[in-house]
Amino acid sequence: MRIAFIVDPLDELKPYKDSSIAMMRAAQAAGHSVWTIQQPSLHWTTQHGVCAEATHLVLLETDSDWYVEGEAMIGPLRGFDAVIMRKDPPFDMEYVTSTWLLELAEADGARIFNSPRALRDHSEKLAVAEFAGFAVPTLVAREASIIKEFIGTHRDTVLKPLDGMGGSQIFRVRDDDPNRNVIIETLTHNGRRTIMAQRFIPEITQGDKRILIIGGEVVPYCLARIPMAGETRGNLAAGGRGEARPLSARDREIAEALAPVLAARGLLFVGIDVIGDWLTEINVTSPTCMVEICQQTGFDAAAMYIKAVEAACGDAVEPPPKENDVS
Repeated sequence: MRIAFIVDPLDELKPYKDSSIAMMRAAQAAGHSVWTIQQPSLHWTTQHGVCAEATHLVLLETDSDWYVEGEAMIGPLRGFDAVIMRKDPPFDMEYVTSTWLLELAEADGARIFNSPRALRDHSEKLAVAEFAGFAVPTLVAREASIIKEFIGTHRDTVLKPLDGMGGSQIFRVRDDDPNRNVIIETLTHNGRRTIMAQRFIPEITQGDKRILIIGGEVVPYCLARIPMAGETRGNLAAGGRGEARPLSARDREIAEALAPVLAARGLLFVGIDVIGDWLTEINVTSPTCMVEICQQTGFDAAAMYIKAVEAACGDAVEPPPKENDVS
């Protein structure tokens, strides 16, 4: 198979922990040809459909100089057996435009994972509303009076934007916090931006658990991201420490309830977040934590993902005829 990964600039990826690189290495180990695409190169023409510049990579096992670039070509996305959308947020209009282009490519025969429509329609924060029975008390609003009432009811809360990642702009806000009003004003842009508020979950001290769902199957280990001293955010990007653990009975209950629903929508790879016994987020754009789980448990979620891609593509092994260069 020829598999193309739409990723952030290669020099920005961190090979010692990046799940996209783990996927690429697993694809190469399975005998597939690995290519990378940068989001800005996606384009559509009446003659060729959705195309992009793709570069062939040979993956190395070192953390420095972790790849060797091969040939580059410009051609239709349908020329690949699979296209993996792994571009990190922000989920801005350029991201939305990319999902429109990818959906056009899908209609033209390309196999895109995760499904472009599902990526566009799925709000990683607001998606918990569909599974409210598993969710901690939550509010999504932008009017200050409504947010203040929620904080007053629950006394100790967490506020965050709907489009953030990596722990960015997450605030713990108590009812008696002297900065409560200014935090609300800042996050909502004075009432012009909708945010999420959730009741604070004290079990965050035991970790914000990332649970992976691949092809509708639940990975048996999670990565508990434990906040560093003085922090309430467990995100690794915010200094949290990752500790791999077997799933608890409650973790598995939540994940197995969500797995078939999300898989049916074309979400081949999902990372849900659970704190204590509560579902807090459902991540679909570029979930991580594969590397840490593999290093600590030996469970290779990246290899599991490539097998899921193979299954979704009908186990295609013969490369299709190479598309003509349309540059």
